Amino acid sequence: MEKMISLTWTVGYMEQKDGTPDKYIPATVPGAVQLDIARAENYPALYFADNYKKLNWTEDLYYTYKTEFAKPALSTGEKLYFISKGIDYQFEIYLNDYLIHAQEGMFSPTDIDLTPYLEPDNELKIIVFPAPKKHRAPADRTQASHVVKPAVSYLWDWHPRLIPLGIWDDTYLEIRPCTYVRDINLNYRLSEDLTKVYITPEIEGKNVTGYFYKWHLVDQNEQTCLESAGKLTPTLSLPEMTLENPALWWPHDHGEPYLYQSVFELIGPEGKLQQRITQKIGFRRIQLVMNEGSWSEPKEFPKSRSVSPAQFEINGRRIFAKGSNWVNPEIFPGTITMERYTHLIDKAVEANFNIFRIWGGGIINKEAFYELCDEKGIMVWQEFPLACNNYPDDPHYLSVLKQEATSILKRLRKHASICLWCGGNELFNNWSGMTDQSLPLRLLNSLCLEYDPLVPFNPTSPVMGMAHGHYVFYDEGKEVFQTMNQSHNTAYTEFGIPGISSRQVLEEIIPADELWPPRPNSAWEEHHAYGAWHGQTWLCEDILEKYFGKPKSLDELIEQSQLLQCEGYKAIFEEARRQKPYCAMALNWCYNEPWPSAANNSLLVYPAVPKPAYYAVGQSCRPVCSSARLSKLVWQEEECFFAEIWMLNDKFEDMDDRKVIVHLDTGNERIVILKWHTGLIKNNTNLAGPTARYKLPHMSGDRFKLILEVENYPEYNSEYTLLYRAHKKKKGGTAMMNVTD
Repeated sequence: MEKMISLTWTVGYMEQKDGTPDKYIPATVPGAVQLDIARAENYPALYFADNYKKLNWTEDLYYTYKTEFAKPALSTGEKLYFISKGIDYQFEIYLNDYLIHAQEGMFSPTDIDLTPYLEPDNELKIIVFPAPKKHRAPADRTQASHVVKPAVSYLWDWHPRLIPLGIWDDTYLEIRPCTYVRDINLNYRLSEDLTKVYITPEIEGKNVTGYFYKWHLVDQNEQTCLESAGKLTPTLSLPEMTLENPALWWPHDHGEPYLYQSVFELIGPEGKLQQRITQKIGFRRIQLVMNEGSWSEPKEFPKSRSVSPAQFEINGRRIFAKGSNWVNPEIFPGTITMERYTHLIDKAVEANFNIFRIWGGGIINKEAFYELCDEKGIMVWQEFPLACNNYPDDPHYLSVLKQEATSILKRLRKHASICLWCGGNELFNNWSGMTDQSLPLRLLNSLCLEYDPLVPFNPTSPVMGMAHGHYVFYDEGKEVFQTMNQSHNTAYTEFGIPGISSRQVLEEIIPADELWPPRPNSAWEEHHAYGAWHGQTWLCEDILEKYFGKPKSLDELIEQSQLLQCEGYKAIFEEARRQKPYCAMALNWCYNEPWPSAANNSLLVYPAVPKPAYYAVGQSCRPVCSSARLSKLVWQEEECFFAEIWMLNDKFEDMDDRKVIVHLDTGNERIVILKWHTGLIKNNTNLAGPTARYKLPHMSGDRFKLILEVENYPEYNSEYTLLYRAHKKKKGGTAMMNVTD
């Protein structure tokens, strides 16, 4: 059996690879060299004001990690290995000043036999190279257009320029026998009627041919439901086995994310247990199929290709994907813990999300992330680390991409939550310039077909039919209501409405003398309130003033911004759902953030503080809810207010007649303006109802609420806050239409 040995590290830096650090400081592993330096030098909090810039000098240095250990006692047949699950980004490893490994790529683990180089006392060093840069200027994401290092850390509209380097995942020594199994992949396929699963375990190991094995599959009641035993042959494949009537893995809102446990035992001489490997597995059929009605496009002749498939079909069910874009939850991924992942994923389940798109500008997450998504029933759209750049066809880049993608695929294909592989983010746009003929994308497609053929692949997001954007409440003369109501897309895979963070967050990141009023060239800009994307994003002062006028205080500004974010996100999510079945997906930009922004599109402020929009989106993503299709935010006194009333149903269950009562809450009174008996609501089908109309009376405030009440089913109720403009002279209200029982 394996024995793990922990290591204590120090780190130093130098200008040249063959130089010697002036000093070594304690290193936290996993972590990042920047954090070690900041800790040793007592740097101020990196998240406050522009303190992060104090680390800019760290990009262009070499770093030496160093540890010492005595040669452990090794039994006959045992060897000592160095294991690291992730070193960022290019590095060399030396044992006793002898080069034993060199690598480019942070997602391929190292697994090195140290035994031939061991001495009684040993020094292990890892030299990490400077951040890779295609050119010195401009200092932007294009500097990473030739490497498989995530581009986000080179500067994004919600991420400061901070480029992590160092050991970012678990790293240790391990004593192993000469004979061991390195990996097990449970290849399987489901029968057409989903009543049988055919399983062929595939072994990857060293010197295991001729050894005996035992394998069994255990259900959640700890009962063995399938087993096999025998001698390993040179093919290292076990015989195919059939599991009858398997429990299937489902997204959490459509069933149980059922997981079995696989237990493999390697049996050594004299029947001694040499190794045991356990892992979870969920059985599901994933397909990406054509959206309903999409084969009719384009309508004109001559006919070209239609839009791309964007409808998830899970175990034969067409499921509407509701969720968000996930970005790495820390600037320095070495600091991400299981607890951090757990909290964020639990919050996603609470928000009624069933999918994350793992954006291609960020990292491939640690193993704990995917284990939790398996367990909690969150589908994962996984992109490779390519984003918004024109990645080259040259042999060196392709060789590193192949190495990294192969490691990613072999690690993640075991997870039931993986529902889509994708080449990367916005690669077919003019700012990237790639096409489906670009060799990196052809390579990735071929690798996905080889290692995980039953999971779909998209070359990029978006592809034809899908939409990215828009990202503000009002743009090009249209509100989000008009933009969405006039849209026609198979999937909305990125869209955003910005909102300001809470006062508490702002006080932690902005100096007191800069807090009010906000202004460019201050900590507000460093935290993406100005100059982040274009115009006044992400604070959007011009848009806020259009609706509310000049704010009198910071608290008023925060409340106004958060109101627009709530109502904007509700409009997008619910309209996307109303466009089902042609539309099959709604994923906002974005869910979380890696550091606290003063304003941006996220639902959670770093580290995991919900904005009001988080709760608003959770209401809009309920499996069943009432919904109003609105045309605008601002309404005038005596204007005929109107809203289409719908019932949205993503459940695969019919619902009997429901009574929907529509109210206007003026602040002083609640007026019933419509009553609707829905009749039968079919499973997985949205139902359009009547249009509520009412001539708006005089109100004392500047807002009113539209409230949809589903009698006896409060869990389906919805409400919307709208803005009101009164005349100077009071006038009464008159009902234009009133549908009664």
